[in-house]
Amino acid sequence: MRLPLDPTADIGRRAWVPCPGCADHLDCGTCLDGRTCGDHWRYLLSNQGSVLHLQCPNCTHLWTWQSGFGAGGRTHG
Repeated sequence: MRLPLDPTADIGRRAWVPCPGCADHLDCGTCLDGRTCGDHWRYLLSNQGSVLHLQCPNCTHLWTWQSGFGAGGRTHG
């Protein structure tokens, strides 16, 4: 596992959303079932309301996710 690019990231703050960089969740039955997966979590670097700022520990991709307060979401670069 790679350390986050953001040195202030807390490894204890995690989120389970698809990574648009590597899409590692696509071959995982646990993720596809919508369950919390011990392998495919993301660093939750920060959040502002329903907007999450994330980093994938697998490919180190950084992105923003609009969670819509639990009603799906969309990614931004």
